[in-house]
Amino acid sequence: MQRRTLIKTVTTVPLIAETMFGSSTDSDALQVVCGSEVVWKPIVPTPADIPALDGHTDTVPDIAGRLGVPIDLAIFTEGNHFPALLGGEIIGPFRVWAQTQPRYAALPLENIVVVTLPAPTIVQVLLGHGIAFGNMTLEVSRASGLYPDIVMGGAAPLTQLRRAGIVDDQARIFARNRGLSLLVASGNPLAIDKLVDLKRAGMRVVMASENEPGARSQYISALSALLGERATRALLAHELTMFPGRLGIQHRDVLYAIATGKADVGIIFHHLARYFAETYPQHCGMVTVPGADRFSSTIALAPASDPLRVLAAQAFSEFFLGVARDVYPRYGFAPMAETEYDAVIHLE
Repeated sequence: MQRRTLIKTVTTVPLIAETMFGSSTDSDALQVVCGSEVVWKPIVPTPADIPALDGHTDTVPDIAGRLGVPIDLAIFTEGNHFPALLGGEIIGPFRVWAQTQPRYAALPLENIVVVTLPAPTIVQVLLGHGIAFGNMTLEVSRASGLYPDIVMGGAAPLTQLRRAGIVDDQARIFARNRGLSLLVASGNPLAIDKLVDLKRAGMRVVMASENEPGARSQYISALSALLGERATRALLAHELTMFPGRLGIQHRDVLYAIATGKADVGIIFHHLARYFAETYPQHCGMVTVPGADRFSSTIALAPASDPLRVLAAQAFSEFFLGVARDVYPRYGFAPMAETEYDAVIHLE
């Protein structure tokens, strides 16, 4: 019998509403009160004739789609670009586009499952064949059907998956972030206007944990270059590294820490800071950092080496790589030159 290692996570502090049907409006956005507990708002409307458990623990914020029925396409991805991927300009238009293509018109594409977790967690889930949410365990395997047709991430995690035989030997770059920005409480009560303000004594900061070494090292490199190594060490001495319910998922933890007053400033990718500030202006704001875009990174798409849904994976890759260069800058990513966009990364 194959031994399986399950990844466990506790979804106690979900925050923001992702949607494959469009952006949330202020009227239906999750209401977060600074210093209060937070409950995740479901991604997909729940049918009226079934019970819904939407509490502090009974939520699964990072899996979009339906389980228990046939999956038409499964995408496993690092989660930081979810505002672009699930923001209404990719999944829905892909379904419409596929219907116009003779090769793909007959494809069932109603149930597209998207798993958005940190890249190291995606690797662990796929190598361990499962993930646990409290008392519920999901099997991630070809037999269960919950298995990627496409994986998105940086070169390092994709290379790990290539060595395990999970993805093909080539990945294609589709996005570059703009480096870090700062997330502050609504109204910016501490008047944090520039990076040097983080040198103030006792400034409590929160950023990606050791669970996300790629993002964390990128932030620390940027801080060291822009703020100085000594100041960066002093800043990290006041880092909020743990609090009850922390998931180790920066696009959950950082906003939660700011919204509840556990931290004074969050260090996070520019596109996420922008999304949070635009979606929840009553709870947080963004401070841009000049020069931070010099410390950026890319995301690439790799097809599974033996996908369960070959034609759907081919269709999505074709559509996605045809539109992502235009879509992603609208969500706070950097514009990409032709020489960089769709460039091939060899994963061997």
